Amino acid sequence: MASTQSFWAVAHRDGDPDFWVCMSCLEEVYYRKVPMPDCPSCHGVSTYEGFTLDAIKDWGSEALIAKASAAQQTQAVEAVPPAAEFAPSVEAVE
Repeated sequence: MASTQSFWAVAHRDGDPDFWVCMSCLEEVYYRKVPMPDCPSCHGVSTYEGFTLDAIKDWGSEALIAKASAAQQTQAVEAVPPAAEFAPSVEAVE
């Protein structure tokens, strides 16, 4: 039976880093959240540190940078409301 990953949301204020990287394995990165109870790759607990995407691009592996970019794109897609919300109502068309 497959289990789903649970996450802790990370509070975010302007100027705070968006990405949380596991410092034990340097293989996992998450956008404004961290997995619980531990890192799915190395099972490290409380090993996450916050970084910006630019900082990850400075020192991260290609795989880590790709994961961070994908996480950011996924978040951007989820933040966009469905197209139906932009459609004019029937009353507005008449």
